[in-house]
Amino acid sequence: MSAVFQSDSSFPVAAKPAKKSRASQKGSSFAFGKYREIIIAVGFFLLFDLGVLVLNFYTSFKIDQDTVAINLSGRQRYVSQRVARTLLELDAMRAAGKPYKPETLAELRAGTKIFQISQAAFRDGGTIPGGDGKPVYLEPVISERGRELEDKVDALWKPYYQKLQPLLKDGFTPEDLADALAYSQAYNIKLLGVANDFVTETQQIGASRASVLRMVQTGGIVLALLNFAFILFKFLRRLKTSDAAIEAATEENREILASVREGLFLLTPDGQLGSQLSRSTHELFGKTLSPGQDFFQVLGTLVPGKVLSDGRDYVDLLFSPHVKEQLVQGINPLAEVQATTKNRLGQDTTRYLSFHFNRVLDGGVVRHLLVTVQDISQKVELEARLQGERQRSQKEFSMLLKAFETEPAMMRNFVARSEASLLEINDLLRSTSSASSEHQVLKAVDGAYRRIHAFKGDAASLGLDVLATLAHQFESELQKLKDTGVASGDTLLALPLPLEDLLNKLATFKLIGARKTGTDSAAGANAASLNAVLAQLASDVGADCGKRVLASVRMSSAQDMPADKLDQVREIAIQLVRNAVVHGVEAPQVRMASGKAAEGQLQVELVRDASSEWQLSVRDDGAGLNADRIRRKLEDLGWYSSEQLESFSDKQIVAHIFKPGFSTASEAGKHAGRGVGLDLVQATVQRLGARLLLSSVPGQHTEFKVRFAA
Repeated sequence: MSAVFQSDSSFPVAAKPAKKSRASQKGSSFAFGKYREIIIAVGFFLLFDLGVLVLNFYTSFKIDQDTVAINLSGRQRYVSQRVARTLLELDAMRAAGKPYKPETLAELRAGTKIFQISQAAFRDGGTIPGGDGKPVYLEPVISERGRELEDKVDALWKPYYQKLQPLLKDGFTPEDLADALAYSQAYNIKLLGVANDFVTETQQIGASRASVLRMVQTGGIVLALLNFAFILFKFLRRLKTSDAAIEAATEENREILASVREGLFLLTPDGQLGSQLSRSTHELFGKTLSPGQDFFQVLGTLVPGKVLSDGRDYVDLLFSPHVKEQLVQGINPLAEVQATTKNRLGQDTTRYLSFHFNRVLDGGVVRHLLVTVQDISQKVELEARLQGERQRSQKEFSMLLKAFETEPAMMRNFVARSEASLLEINDLLRSTSSASSEHQVLKAVDGAYRRIHAFKGDAASLGLDVLATLAHQFESELQKLKDTGVASGDTLLALPLPLEDLLNKLATFKLIGARKTGTDSAAGANAASLNAVLAQLASDVGADCGKRVLASVRMSSAQDMPADKLDQVREIAIQLVRNAVVHGVEAPQVRMASGKAAEGQLQVELVRDASSEWQLSVRDDGAGLNADRIRRKLEDLGWYSSEQLESFSDKQIVAHIFKPGFSTASEAGKHAGRGVGLDLVQATVQRLGARLLLSSVPGQHTEFKVRFAA
């Protein structure tokens, strides 16, 4: 929508195009007589205006020259006094035995120079520096009185200038200074009087030309009024028709303001809303606005104080005529702002608004700003989604690179385990129905929870963060069902499990794992890389938790272990390493405060003794298990009363760390807080037919040992 704005704060009124008369539609000839009077009146008006314009231009040009002469004659008067003053200052320095100040000498020489060249220009004309230092042309004085005064100034100045000559150079003598000062004191008052008379003369010349200009303008105005009266008299009857057209255009303007989806209004220089606002403006601001309201007070209820302050400064820039609008459009702080508004129900709603400002000029002066407000919430949300997709693509690309770096046999083994685990989860969820009991549903949820948690840890150990993140998201959905305690078969079927996406990604990794074949067994290949995988897992989890961990992993003997048992040992080791870093190792500042090294020590070892019994041990030098802390957590969870907890021994209390849903973490995160890690460890230990041993000293260490037969 384009419009031409008037100088007031109202919106424009666009007249409808006049319809062609029937005679013109038929192609009749142009009737000159019908428009004879207006054409003659307009012709006289244009001719007269052209004459007045020429006279105004010429007179204004001469007045500009007279203004230059007045300014420069005033400067001559001032300079003469400045020269006299600097002579007195130099004499005072001489009398005090002080060296002459360079700035005083510079002032004397500059004043002498400017007086000399100005005096020559007044006599003969010429270009000299103006009051702002820029060159201006000064015409010679031509009036009789002006020439007479100029001769007097010249007669006084020439001897003065001669006596000042020695002082314009370095190394002048006190006698030179005394000679110039004596002349100054003798003739300065007379020179000042003549200069005053000369200023008065130039002012009178300018005043006379201004009087001529006023006469020309007055005559022009009188004739223009007469011409206007004639036109008004002839065409007064047509005003009624014009008023009707204007009213129709105004009504159209109201309809436009009521139908546009953007917020439209004018902003005055003092920050007030104009008299007309589009209907959408009220909806975008979440309140009914009134003309004359303070825009920044209204905006202050929507945006933070810093954004409001920046917006006020930006609007001030746009109202500054010396600032180019195009140069500041790119720094608009209100181009995209988050605003909190009220919806129709009075509830707080967050949306993104875009304010765009355009100047409304009148004679080169910024009268108003046209403000356009748009709701760009969908655009911002789309950009956020696109950014998220870009980040997801980058993560997937990094994950593929990580997969290429992984031992092919280990990748094949991971894909096989993951496919089996995901299919088991799918079977668990689909095995429930609307007829299933709540106990059966929650049992399926627990089974799916353990498997997806194991899958998440397995993916994280190989650096496959995208898979781990998808698993964590599904884990969160399962946790919601566990927290509510209310579930049905239908709710499980409705869970947004990204099984297809995960399986598709696993198919890609299957191709990567098959890129190279080897002679090593799957167990041997896994054992060869298991040390590096667990060490890297400890480092990655520590970095995510703001901790520093030095992991010593010795799992090489796993190459003699059957593949099925090695998978179970690997699963246990992954969960115990994550648990040790998250819950055991302290933050660097805490460790140093207790006299420990900043880096936590983690030892993971798999050995086989002489009786062919295997032992997996995971030991950290962290905070250890605190029975009192576990007891308080159990009470907070509401699992037991305080009397029941007091009846438990510390060993019984510590045993609860293996219970499903128990965690000492303050909040659930990517690596801890679900209460499923050690539960999964215990379940896997039972499948392995192993024994789980736990030892811990508060403030010193925690060690898990898993012993099982070959």
